[in-house]
Amino acid sequence: MNADAPASPTAVRPFAPWEWELAYRYLRAKRKEGGVALISLISFIGVGLAVATLIIVMSVMNGFRGELLDRILGFNPHLYVEGAALEGPGRDEIVARITRTPEVVRASPAVEDQAIVLGSGVVQPAIVRGLPRQSLLQTELVVKNIKQGSTEGFGQGEYGGDLVMIGSRMAEKLGLRAGDDITLVAPSGGATAFGTQPLRKTYIVGGVFETGMAEYDQAFVFMPMEQAQLFFGKEGVWDYIQVIVRDPDDLGRVKPAVAAAAGPGTAVKDWRQQIQAFFDALKIERTVMRLILMLIVLVAAMNIISGLVMLVLIKGRDIAVLRTMGASRGAILRVFFLSGAIVGGSGTLAGLLIGVLFCAFIRPIQHLLEGMTGQHLFDPAVYFLSSLPARIEWPEILFIVLWSFASACLATIFPARRASRLDPVEALRYE
Repeated sequence: MNADAPASPTAVRPFAPWEWELAYRYLRAKRKEGGVALISLISFIGVGLAVATLIIVMSVMNGFRGELLDRILGFNPHLYVEGAALEGPGRDEIVARITRTPEVVRASPAVEDQAIVLGSGVVQPAIVRGLPRQSLLQTELVVKNIKQGSTEGFGQGEYGGDLVMIGSRMAEKLGLRAGDDITLVAPSGGATAFGTQPLRKTYIVGGVFETGMAEYDQAFVFMPMEQAQLFFGKEGVWDYIQVIVRDPDDLGRVKPAVAAAAGPGTAVKDWRQQIQAFFDALKIERTVMRLILMLIVLVAAMNIISGLVMLVLIKGRDIAVLRTMGASRGAILRVFFLSGAIVGGSGTLAGLLIGVLFCAFIRPIQHLLEGMTGQHLFDPAVYFLSSLPARIEWPEILFIVLWSFASACLATIFPARRASRLDPVEALRYE
């Protein structure tokens, strides 16, 4: 006999040591039972790879969303105050009232419009954002990521000076460096006797910033607010008041308070309204991807069934002997349940280790693969970000582990019940 059994039925208790020992022994198959061992190994590898894939993909999607959100909120206002009241004499008082609102970090006017940038024979559309000097200096994502030049002189001198800040990808495309001349053309231009004419003016590149988000680095130009008003023919005009709050994810209380401080004749929009469709698409994609990968984990766990069915067929005689020695049906069920659970649990733990390590070292792995293939695996022009992000969220990791283990346990129920219902008389009839 290839198994140990309890001394008597009264000694049996759920998941007793002898049941664990027997389950391990069945998994360490002999050479003639190599098919079972091979299927168990395949099931282990399948579960491990499925869990690792689910962890890696979801962590990358979480990282992508988190990095994208951090850069969007670090580059753009959290709230936009617009309306006819910004053209009146009391607009400075509006800014002061908004600044005094609880949870508001700062508020300042801004001018924003589209322009065409010329440089080294290249023409490129751009978004020009005019800000007061202090407002730009408080935009940490820009000022802490200046690769060339500096903010010195920006917004200083007559009409705020002629210095502008441009993104690194725009500078690369136009062949510009800090200190070079850059020509901007405003399609809206200024009014003349012959109607509205495009306005063309040359500025000096004061600094080149790199936010790590390709869309911003190739499209935005920061200009002193007074210069932007002159350039776009908006003397004395504010396009909006930009508001930065402490917690941009919690605007439920802040937004109404800002609207009340702004007063009549204004409208308050938040960052979610500006890019709602984009983040809704990301959310749907994330949900669908999670569902698909959960099904893959379930399919991988189902491979355990085939291994246990073969094990039940091979161990039919052992089951019959155990039953005649006093092992209950429940004990037999638990033995084969443990055999499948051990394969599923060990595969889950292996997948957890692989997935977490891959996410922890994802950037060195990315650089290694790019060096080996000579290809950009994560093109910033396509994916907005300059490197592949991964953000591990432990509650989600715990859910993945529990789902995988539950799937493995579910897969063991059918063959374990079949083993427990085996008739000892029929199994031993031809022995």
